[in-house]
Amino acid sequence: MFSDTLDQLSEKTQGRERFITRSYNHLLLAVGAFVAFEYYLFSSGLAERIAAALTGVSWLLVLGAFMIIGFLASSAAIRAESKGVQYAALFGTSIAWAIIFVPLIYFAEMRVPGVTKTAGIATILGFLALTSIAFHTRKDFSFLGGFLRWGGLIAIGLIVLAVLGMLDLGVWFSAAMLLYSGAAVLFKTSEIIHHYPDDRYVSAGLELFAAIALMAWYMVQIFTSFSGD
Repeated sequence: MFSDTLDQLSEKTQGRERFITRSYNHLLLAVGAFVAFEYYLFSSGLAERIAAALTGVSWLLVLGAFMIIGFLASSAAIRAESKGVQYAALFGTSIAWAIIFVPLIYFAEMRVPGVTKTAGIATILGFLALTSIAFHTRKDFSFLGGFLRWGGLIAIGLIVLAVLGMLDLGVWFSAAMLLYSGAAVLFKTSEIIHHYPDDRYVSAGLELFAAIALMAWYMVQIFTSFSGD
C-alpha cells in the first residue's frame, strides 16, 4: 500500500515535470514565431509601411487594445478543449505582438541604434532571474493575482486618460509597468508550477509569452528614453 502511494506520487511528479517542460517549449515556440514574423516584416519592407500607418495613432491606444486582446486570447486558450483553438491563440497572439512592436522598434532604432538589442538582453536576464526565484523558492505567488487584475485595469484607465489628453504618462509609467510585467512573470511561473491543469501547456506558454512581451515593450521604452537623453 505504501509502495503504491509512492508510485502514485512519483507518477504525479513526473507528469508535472512533463507539463512544465511542454509549457516552456511552447513559450519558445511563441517567441520563435514572434521573432520570425518580426524579421519578415523588417526584411520585406512592410515594417516601414506599418510604422508610417501607425504614426498618427496613439501607441498607448494600440497597446491598451492589445492588452485586452491578449487577455481574451489567454482566456480562450485556457478554456478551449480543442488543441487547434489553443494553437491558434498562441500563434495569433505572437503575430499580433510582432505587429504592435513594429513602430516601437522602428522609431527606437532611428533614435538610438542598437537599443532594442540591449533592451532584449535585459528582458531575457530579467525573465531568467524571476523564473529562477519562482523555481528555487517554490513559493506560491497566487496572491499577486489580485494585484495584476486591478493593476491591469488601472493601467488601461490611465492609458485611456492619456489618449484623451488628460494625462501625460512619462518614464514613471513605463517603470511601473515594467514592475507590473515582472510580477506577471512571477505569477504565471508560479501558476505553471503549482496550479495549471496538466493538459493546458499551450495556454501556459502563451501566458508567459504575453508577460515577456509586455516586459520587453517597456524595457525598450525605458532604454530608449534614457539612452536618447
